[in-house]
Amino acid sequence: MLNIVIVGTGNVAKQLHDHLLGCPIIRKLQVLARNEEARDHFDEGVLVFGTESVMPDVDIFLIAVSDGQISAVSDRLKGKKGLIAHTAGSVPMEVLKAHQNHGVFYPLQTFSKARKVAFDNIPICIEANTPENQRLLGNLASSLTKEIHPIDTQQRKGLHLAAVFANNFTNHMYHLANEICKERGVSFDLLKPLILETAQKIEDGLPLDMQTGPARRNDTAILNGHLGALQNLELKETYRIISKSISNTYNQ
Repeated sequence: MLNIVIVGTGNVAKQLHDHLLGCPIIRKLQVLARNEEARDHFDEGVLVFGTESVMPDVDIFLIAVSDGQISAVSDRLKGKKGLIAHTAGSVPMEVLKAHQNHGVFYPLQTFSKARKVAFDNIPICIEANTPENQRLLGNLASSLTKEIHPIDTQQRKGLHLAAVFANNFTNHMYHLANEICKERGVSFDLLKPLILETAQKIEDGLPLDMQTGPARRNDTAILNGHLGALQNLELKETYRIISKSISNTYNQ
């Protein structure tokens, strides 16, 4: 049985709170918050304000704040017993080296407060400064998912970079597609079956083998037609750069 403190009240903290609350291996759960607004999103019984209100025997502190705040939060936890771990993808474990026991507990998923996700198949990437601490993080991770992956800082930073391409950039493309649809008076909903099929295809093979479209087949007439139809210069340049990347991949 573990005593866990989640430090922070953002999207990751909210999802961890929702899934760890009532978890059989959790003896006690607390969320360390900075402001009263957290009361709108978290169970009242777990919220504490100020490190002096934290329970005395904490097994793991999970720092779930923005990357730029991790170091400052780490400083405020100096002298606290227990394993101190952050949940960031691109921040080195060494930022926590002032603590005798430290590590990383990185759930690889996109999180929003209003949308609850299933943790069952979310990869949780763990790293720790000792084998014992690695086992402790693995024990916590196993209560949430079967996908537990011990990886080091450099691997995790590369994975986070890949995730930005796979998720953040892709979602921005959906936004740009929606803007084009609005300009032409058609519904973005018409693209949703295509989007879902594109995502599902990677279950059957490598993305390299699944690529389609005019840049893949180097159809210059279609490419030029699309460029001519785009009036927004930034959007036109985005189309040109991505099409060139695809074309260079397949037509060398």
